[in-house]
Amino acid sequence: MAKRDELYQSAVRDFGPALDRLAAGYEADAEKRRDLRQEIHFQLWRSFEVFDERCSLKTWAFRVAHNTAVSYVNAERRKRALFVSLEEIERSAVDSGGEPDIDQRRALEKLSRLILKLKPLDRQIMLCYLEEMDSAAIADITGLSPANVLMKVHRIKRVLARGFFQEQTDA
Repeated sequence: MAKRDELYQSAVRDFGPALDRLAAGYEADAEKRRDLRQEIHFQLWRSFEVFDERCSLKTWAFRVAHNTAVSYVNAERRKRALFVSLEEIERSAVDSGGEPDIDQRRALEKLSRLILKLKPLDRQIMLCYLEEMDSAAIADITGLSPANVLMKVHRIKRVLARGFFQEQTDA
């Protein structure tokens, strides 16, 4: 029990802000995000009972957090079925050639809105990528191959860029 608490405290100390960003990447509503964050922390603490150190603490923490968030998203999805597939976003996004928004905060908000529209696996990959994880670490978390992760990151970045500039011209 003490080892579990130690591992949990270490994970929160080292990755707490990243886990908060991960929760924000899965849930836009502040109240629901608070619930998701609490569930992530509970599941993370609980998971250290079976942690066998075959992967790094970071990989374990993100795997648990992403799995918890995906379960949360799937439960929410059953409630409101609002997700748009990557292909639908790509079809609706038209490259406008507009200039990027100078206001960094507004740009981050736009990016966050677009990421929230992605399916859970694509969102998981992009959030890990934005946390500067390499393709091997993302592959370890998602269960995909590193090559597949690289291909998906490239495709998602292209779709997000198109959606970003489309949203800018619509504003």
